[in-house]
Amino acid sequence: MRECFHRTLKSAAALPVGASRHYSTPSSSSSSAAPRIPQSSKKGRFFTAATIGLVIAGGAYASTVDEATFCGWLFSATKVVNPLFALLDAEVAHQLAVSAAARGWVPREKRPDLSILGLEVWGRRFSNPIGLAAGFDKNAEAVEGLLGLGFGFVEVGSVTPIPQEGNPKPRIFRLRQEGAIINRCGLNSEGIVVVAKRLGAQHGKRKLDETSSTSSPSNEEVKHGGKAGPGILGVNLGKNKTSEDAAADYVQGVHTLSQYADYLVINVSSPNTPGLRQLQGRKQLKDIVKKVQAARDEMQWGEEGPPPLLVKIAPDLSKQDLEDIAAVALALRVDGLIISNTTISRPDPVSKNPVAEEAGGLSGKPLFPLSTNILKEMYVLTKGKIPLIGCGGVSSGEDAYKKIRAGATLVQLYTAFAYGGPALIPEMKAELARCLERDGFKNVYEASDNLEDLKLIDHGREF
Repeated sequence: MRECFHRTLKSAAALPVGASRHYSTPSSSSSSAAPRIPQSSKKGRFFTAATIGLVIAGGAYASTVDEATFCGWLFSATKVVNPLFALLDAEVAHQLAVSAAARGWVPREKRPDLSILGLEVWGRRFSNPIGLAAGFDKNAEAVEGLLGLGFGFVEVGSVTPIPQEGNPKPRIFRLRQEGAIINRCGLNSEGIVVVAKRLGAQHGKRKLDETSSTSSPSNEEVKHGGKAGPGILGVNLGKNKTSEDAAADYVQGVHTLSQYADYLVINVSSPNTPGLRQLQGRKQLKDIVKKVQAARDEMQWGEEGPPPLLVKIAPDLSKQDLEDIAAVALALRVDGLIISNTTISRPDPVSKNPVAEEAGGLSGKPLFPLSTNILKEMYVLTKGKIPLIGCGGVSSGEDAYKKIRAGATLVQLYTAFAYGGPALIPEMKAELARCLERDGFKNVYEASDNLEDLKLIDHGREF
């Protein structure tokens, strides 16, 4: 940025000189008549002078402020750019956002997270509990840029074994007033081979950076983060639409991608792949989890051991469905559950919007009550023995706090990030820290483990 200021300053400073060459020096015979400067030229010089002043002021600011202040300024500046994405088609805007993050055209968080937000799950150190859900970076194109935004973890995918285009377009619909999105993408994916190459290249780059680093990091710095860099990387595994053996698809994903993942997710809850949600039944889920666990455990692992295996479930489940899933998770010692995926229901106020008639899964603010109540029930059914990731409708630090108070150890968002952009992340972390301090908790663990008779608490009101 500072180099950019200097280049702009040089270019702007040269403009008045070039402009003056358009005027000849008056001759001696006409020395009494001063040349008349056109009005447009006066405006141009004024604009040039103002530009130079702004550049000098901006350059001075950038060269004198500390790195943390400048970093905060960059994140705040994205609030100006992000609304422009709303003028584009939803899927085009999404693709541009992923490309921007992949090319490093997004701010990078330089400020360390507050210690109250740090936690350790599955033997992995998270600097904060706020992560980006699967669906944003389906093909692992922008992992480094997204982790650099300050997320505690980023989940890529869902990744299918064979490339598939997904459902016909248009397939993403905004409900901006409700803070929601309906999508029926259908697990569009470039396939595990392409994703493995990208993750492998990034993994190799990080190892090279570690070995060539001249500094000697402390033990705490070595423990912090995961295989993809400063944050934790999750890989969400899906099945192909035409596949008749779902377990084989997930096993193939494990064999190809697990070496690059800090945790793995079995996606059996997308509403946009026919028959996928039927895999959440007790018998089907038990069969899939056992085969995937066996495939993971038969591979060679170092001291860190195999990546944890999680299951992502739907919010549209009956009490019996939840009991079956909890029973399987406890019996097979599943490492975690993500609650939840998008919903096929259309709760108010979405039901009154004409866009609600579009088929697909609903995400965003209207999903929050449903997904949070399912989260609470699953915490009770699993007796708090399994780490839960709360996902669905999170759009603020207060929302993240409510998920944690409902039993979540970690929290994910997607739709709110699509609307709010990078500036939302530091704001959420700061607000979450304030919520924890406000209620006297020293860390996320305390808030998650003290649920006051397992009721969702919102300043004394049952949610």
